[in-house]
Amino acid sequence: MERARSRSSPPLVSRTTAVDEPAFAAAFDVLPSPRTTWSAPDDALVLGGGAAATLTASGGDRFAAIREAATELFESGDVHAGTEAARPRVFGGFAFHEDACDGDPWGPFPEARFVLPRVQLTIADNGAWLTVNAVGPDADVSAVEDRLASEVDRFAALDRRDSADAADAGRPPRPGISESRRTTSREAWRESVGAAVDRIRDGDLRKVVLAQALEADLAADFPRVATLERLAEKYPDCHRYWFEPDGGESAFFGATPERLVSLRGRTVETDALAGTTGRGETPAEDEWLAQELLDDEKNVHEHELVAETVRDQLEPFAASISAGERRVRRLATVQHLHTPITAELDADRHVLDLVEALHPTPAVGGLPPDRALATIRETEPFDRGWYAAPVGWIDAAGNGAFAVAIRSAVASRRRATLFAGVGIVSDSDPDREWDEVQLKYRPILDELEGDGAGDSADR
Repeated sequence: MERARSRSSPPLVSRTTAVDEPAFAAAFDVLPSPRTTWSAPDDALVLGGGAAATLTASGGDRFAAIREAATELFESGDVHAGTEAARPRVFGGFAFHEDACDGDPWGPFPEARFVLPRVQLTIADNGAWLTVNAVGPDADVSAVEDRLASEVDRFAALDRRDSADAADAGRPPRPGISESRRTTSREAWRESVGAAVDRIRDGDLRKVVLAQALEADLAADFPRVATLERLAEKYPDCHRYWFEPDGGESAFFGATPERLVSLRGRTVETDALAGTTGRGETPAEDEWLAQELLDDEKNVHEHELVAETVRDQLEPFAASISAGERRVRRLATVQHLHTPITAELDADRHVLDLVEALHPTPAVGGLPPDRALATIRETEPFDRGWYAAPVGWIDAAGNGAFAVAIRSAVASRRRATLFAGVGIVSDSDPDREWDEVQLKYRPILDELEGDGAGDSADR
């Protein structure tokens, strides 16, 4: 197995200063590749450019290997951050399972990869902060401080548009889709769902999540910044992420409603998110659909499997665990059953200890986990890569935040590959599950189709 490695060696030097907040698009465009963005409802917006250090790993021990490499990187840190939000963090993600990045479009993505940005812009509640990080031969304090001064001057010259209307007017249009191809036909889907239901009814499985991929050829160049801005406007309560591999010719991105875990000190927050319906065209219809979801035996059963398993997976680490009331979480295109779960740990832990314990949740894998993962490997005719896997960040204290990378796609200049999945339980209907997959494509598909386009996923 490949061990985690840093392509630069310690020590780490990091310097930060406050700056005026630039427009998102201007900041994104000026950053060097590989670029990273991260945003969450309870977290700062971070844009990173370049790589002061890159940590990669593969195999079954990839979580432990990244944890060890990140700890080694941060142990040598000479850090003057000014504010907690702007402290150095590594950003990245993991493959869903071993050997999940073998096929297209995952070639440039390792099974685990985290980057310490050379230049990092953090937009937090207490202002905007510019950070320069250096590792190894470049980690000279004077050189880092000179680089920070140079970056401050460069960012000071950027556009600071105040008007959202003005920003939208300057965006390129959605590219449109000239052709799309499915990995799974409706007939093959019915067969695979039927086979999974038979295994569940026979007692071999309790639940399995089966996914589809949709490859779309774009009619125009993929508008990176505009897509991220539109997702931010439409899904402000989701975790939004953008990860470029080396070279920056493609990117994995999305807007996921599902938090895997966040850790600060000994306080853990996570979610059970499973059970889905659409949005209504009127407030009354929307409310009716929400109540139907809360009362639906199949969806409630699927949701409780997830909530119960998350609590069980946290139990070995926790002094206490509490779960909130099951509720409906509304997003722009779907509604989900949602139970927030919090825990206090019984000892200090690294966030990746919890990530490894929780991944994959039954919301994206199944139960029992080993049999569900074997079924996924046997059934899905594509590689999941980082889809439905943990993506997020880690800091020097071992704190961090990770989301489950659903509502996601890999995009290059003229092509995008979208992913979506559904949970299969004993009373699942293949045609209803097919329709749910199409709903889950919509957050990304809506940002690719041209104005007035129909549902390309059904063509």
